[in-house]
Amino acid sequence: MNEPSANPNAGWNFDHSYARLPEFFYTKQEAKPVRAPQLIVLNDKLAAELGLNAEALRSEENVAVFAGNRLPPGAEPLAQAYAGHQFGYFTMLGDGRALLLGEQITPGGDRFDIQLKGSGRTPYSRGGDGRAALGPMLREYIISEAMHALGIPTTRSLAVVTTGETVVREQDLRGAILTRVASSHVRVGTFQYAAQFGELTDVRTLADYVIQRHYPQLAELADTGEAGRYLALLREAIQRQAALIAQWQLVGFIHGVMNTDNMTLSGETIDYGPCAFMDAYDPATVFSSIDRHGRYAYGNQPSIAVWNLSRFAESLLPLLHDEEEQAVRLAEEALKGFAGQFEAAWLKGMRSKLGLFGEQAEDAALIHDLLGLMHQHHADYTNTFLALTFGRLEEPPMAYTPEWAEWLERWRARLAGQPETDDAVRELMRRSNPAVIPRNHRVEEALEAAVKREDYSVMERLLQALAQPFAHTPEQADYAELPPASDRPYRTFCGT
Repeated sequence: MNEPSANPNAGWNFDHSYARLPEFFYTKQEAKPVRAPQLIVLNDKLAAELGLNAEALRSEENVAVFAGNRLPPGAEPLAQAYAGHQFGYFTMLGDGRALLLGEQITPGGDRFDIQLKGSGRTPYSRGGDGRAALGPMLREYIISEAMHALGIPTTRSLAVVTTGETVVREQDLRGAILTRVASSHVRVGTFQYAAQFGELTDVRTLADYVIQRHYPQLAELADTGEAGRYLALLREAIQRQAALIAQWQLVGFIHGVMNTDNMTLSGETIDYGPCAFMDAYDPATVFSSIDRHGRYAYGNQPSIAVWNLSRFAESLLPLLHDEEEQAVRLAEEALKGFAGQFEAAWLKGMRSKLGLFGEQAEDAALIHDLLGLMHQHHADYTNTFLALTFGRLEEPPMAYTPEWAEWLERWRARLAGQPETDDAVRELMRRSNPAVIPRNHRVEEALEAAVKREDYSVMERLLQALAQPFAHTPEQADYAELPPASDRPYRTFCGT
């Protein structure tokens, strides 16, 4: 039995709007208490943004909250129900190892889900134990906070605790629980669940909830027809996802498991299981051990986003128009907008990475030709743009080739034709090209030290370097170095 209340000095200020939805959408359930929770990492900055007192959160009472042994005042733990297409195949899912405690209301009035990940079995566990191991939880903490620092919409990590218990995978591992913070956990898969297993009223109720929570400007629109709020919801979701995927592509991020249950209606990145960052530029790059056919390769992410959004549109069809044919037409027209929105966002970002102000017709060719050279010569994605930013033009592996010289000449001509100063160009490039990303080998180094030796200093130094990716400090230089050569490709794993 969870103890009813944590230290009130922590600043918990809970509501639970999701719990006011019909119980069709969730199962209320308490977390399974753990033996000996111990705080491993606490995100002080995020705590402050949420209106929480970090010092109080370190108390025994609040460490117990992060473990599920206690509840913040006003919490109503529940496991959310959802479905989804996993690698193209539809299945019933749900929170199999997570509980939504409620929503923290910040001093500014913003609302954020507080979820425990690894908190034990639920009705949706599908035979799993509902627990999580320390390594994957720390991995999500590192990557999600790095994504936030890069300016990419993402769920965030407030804390990781160990449980004092063992989880059994291929070997015995230390159990852990992550406290995840999100604008919400409503997914495309939540709508698929409502459409497949519920009634039209359930889909409408969920859509109205998402509009009220994430798109309140749409609430006054009519409910059907071409000016309807549900069509506007679809268009807004498409726009947010186009912008999000463009940001992924601009930093070389590969999600690894873009199932429909991992696409949020808030437009945030969620689920950092087999994700990784690309080193050498190659659109076919895949890291996930379970993505055997490259469905979610780096270069496929925009098209997969459209596929996922199409499943969202299918769930909304009865709300878009009373006549199915007309509803399909409206959905298809909305989905066609993704390509142009993604391309515009991506080109804008790439221009910034190259110091280009304004728009010129030849920009796209200049960008794609650079990427072609990088692919041909296995150039590191992040470091190539850093070399251009700081004039280290001899560093990329294609340096001294005629093709590189010709491309540099075109780039310099484009820069010379704009009125902005060299200082303005360099500043734009510095703000657009991170000095550091969570290099895969650095993440693994931090996790190995934490999991095998209980040495968290390696992770702490990595987190410090990643916290200001555009600072370009000397201390960050080590984290920009490439991994040692290996004859084995880097592989990531789901973490369940």
